[in-house]
Amino acid sequence: MPFMKGIAPIRRTAKYLEAGRIVLKDKIKIFTVNFNTVGDHHKGAREFVFWCLPQIQFKNPDVQVQVFRNITPSPFIRVFLDDGSDIVVDIDGKENDDIQDHLIDTLCKSKKVLAEEAKAKQITVNPANFGYGCKVSCICRVPGQVPCSGLIPLPKHMRGKYLFFERDDGVPS
Repeated sequence: MPFMKGIAPIRRTAKYLEAGRIVLKDKIKIFTVNFNTVGDHHKGAREFVFWCLPQIQFKNPDVQVQVFRNITPSPFIRVFLDDGSDIVVDIDGKENDDIQDHLIDTLCKSKKVLAEEAKAKQITVNPANFGYGCKVSCICRVPGQVPCSGLIPLPKHMRGKYLFFERDDGVPS
């Protein structure tokens, strides 16, 4: 499998991406991480970008995520909100887990809100669903579909046993 090459290919699996804990609030539009590629006090930021940024991008598709390398003396995260204001989070000397916990406490949706959104998403009725407990009991009742073969017989050219016979209108199939 070509996607399983490179360093830590687990980061590109769907199971890993769905396991992310950071689901940002709706008012956050841009998420930037600033760090250097060298230095001990930037190590937590580098690990955060390596392990958590793919999950953040997967869980927050409407948020623009940017990474700025080697342009700052100390690592930080800047978040821009939809009203034009911004929030700066200092991550200097923090480990990956500490950064995640701090972001979950300050910038993420609460567990209660996430549970309510998941419940609302489940309740959403898809008009394409049919059967017991749905709006339409049979696919034949959906406009544009072939009627039930028990009520109206299908044309012979649409049945398998008449495959090599002529169609009802006289044209060979």
